[in-house]
Amino acid sequence: MTLTPEQVIAANKANLETLVGLTTKAFYGVEQLIELNLAAAKSTLADSQKQTHAALSVKDAQELLALQASLFQPLAEKAVAYNRHLIEITTGTGSHFQGHVDSKVAEAQKAFHDMVDNAAKNAPAGSEAAVAAFKTAVAAGNNALESVQKAVKQATEVAEANYKNITDTALKSTTAKPAAKKR
Repeated sequence: MTLTPEQVIAANKANLETLVGLTTKAFYGVEQLIELNLAAAKSTLADSQKQTHAALSVKDAQELLALQASLFQPLAEKAVAYNRHLIEITTGTGSHFQGHVDSKVAEAQKAFHDMVDNAAKNAPAGSEAAVAAFKTAVAAGNNALESVQKAVKQATEVAEANYKNITDTALKSTTAKPAAKKR
C-alpha cells in the first residue's frame, strides 16, 4: 500500500491542526493555573493584612489564642478549594489530551489492521498459518494495550476519589469543635 502525495499532505495538515489544537488547550490550562495562583496570592495577601491588624489589636494572651484558633478553619477551607480547582483544571486539560491520544491510537490500530488484512489477502499460497499466527499476535497485543488503558483509567479514578475523601475528611476535622479544656 503506497501513499499518494495528496494523502501525505492531508495527513500532515491533520497532524498540524491537531498540534495547534492541543497547544491551544495547553496554553488555556496554563492561563487557568496562572489565574488561580494570582487569585490565591491576592487572597493570601489580603488575609495576611487583615490578620496582622487583628493581631496588633489583641489585648491579652487569651484573645491572641482565640484569634489563632479562628484562623485555621478559613485557611483549611481555602486550601481545599484551591486544591479542588487545581484538580479540575489539570483533570480537564488531561482528559482533553487523553481524548486526542485515544482517537489517534484508534486510527493507528485501524490503519495497522487494514494493512495486515491487505497483506493477508495478497499473501502467497500456503502462508495462511503464518498470517493467522500474526493476526493472533496482533489481537493479543491490542487486548494487552486495552487492559493497560483500562487499568490506568481505573487507577486515576481511584486516586481522584481518594483525594476527594482525604480533603473532605481534612475539612471536616478542622470544622469539628475542639474538646473542652480540663482545668
